[in-house]
Amino acid sequence: MRNYNFSAGPSMLPEPVLKQVQSELLDYSKTGMSVMEMSHRSKPYEAINAEAESLLRELMAIPDNYDVIFVQGGASTQFEAVPLNISVNKKADYVVTGNFSKKAFSEAQKYGDMVKAASSEDKNFTYIPKLDRKTFRPDADYVHICYNNTIFGTRYASVPDTGSIPLVADLSSCILSQEIDVGKFGVIYAGAQKNVGPAGVTIVIVRKDLQDKADRLCPTMLKWSTQIKEHSLYNTPPAFSTYVSMLVFRWLKNLGGVKAIQEINEAKAKMLYDFIDSSDFYNNYVECEYRSLMNVPFVTPSAETDSEFVAEAAKEGLLTLKGHRLVGGMRASIYNAMPVEGIEKLIAFMKKFEKNHK
Repeated sequence: MRNYNFSAGPSMLPEPVLKQVQSELLDYSKTGMSVMEMSHRSKPYEAINAEAESLLRELMAIPDNYDVIFVQGGASTQFEAVPLNISVNKKADYVVTGNFSKKAFSEAQKYGDMVKAASSEDKNFTYIPKLDRKTFRPDADYVHICYNNTIFGTRYASVPDTGSIPLVADLSSCILSQEIDVGKFGVIYAGAQKNVGPAGVTIVIVRKDLQDKADRLCPTMLKWSTQIKEHSLYNTPPAFSTYVSMLVFRWLKNLGGVKAIQEINEAKAKMLYDFIDSSDFYNNYVECEYRSLMNVPFVTPSAETDSEFVAEAAKEGLLTLKGHRLVGGMRASIYNAMPVEGIEKLIAFMKKFEKNHK
């Protein structure tokens, strides 16, 4: 029996996808070879690459004036790719709401007049700052946000209004988990290893009018236009990760698309938050309006009890519940592939643990 993996990433993958990968591992589509072995210039892989893009466009309703590429380097590489590609005036505004937006801001500062326009660090990132057009400099090249904060368990309740300033968003831990209007963003990027597939591939969605603004010193491999021109095949791509991501896109489409998975995700999160809120033993410190659908941090009355919780949960097949070192406690990451049964088992264990440790 498979365990329930509550890791923040790499995370669970849908079991039907894993079974299909297993069945095709030695012989993909009667090619007599694995996807891991085939040339990225071959027709079978070109078909995988094309289907992955087509399915993602369909699932996210990506408008025609946006290009989609699959690149390497993880979302963290985009922390530098963003200013190198679209910071024409070397001026951008960052909203710092957690560890990854803080890192993105730190990297961007190397490339010009980058300002922290707003932050929730004053309350240990337990909320999202109130934002409006006046928050941002009118001559900024872009505004950068991290839409869901994996470590601290917060998310934006709505897309910030930045007016005519392009909005750039790191969606690594929430892409495909809820419906969003891609047209409200200039650039979206996301690492795969939470809601999409195994680590190795990063999705970048770029509006066409932002594609020819790269700094002349931008490395070829970081220049979005390089991969856009070659349909993500400029160099050897993360082929296997892209293939598994394609299968996840198929799975999600067959499930009913993003609208259907959002309903499931909202139900899962409500179950867990409702239980935590009803208990005087567990606590979630995030302001309710900004609670993440994907990452649910919580604590018991003491750090020692937290450690016992993690150890005993693992014995029950509830894995990787230890919270990030920056916040401690526990964190249940309940991405798309986490079934409702996993939440039910976690809550049952939490009830038993509370009864035994009060």
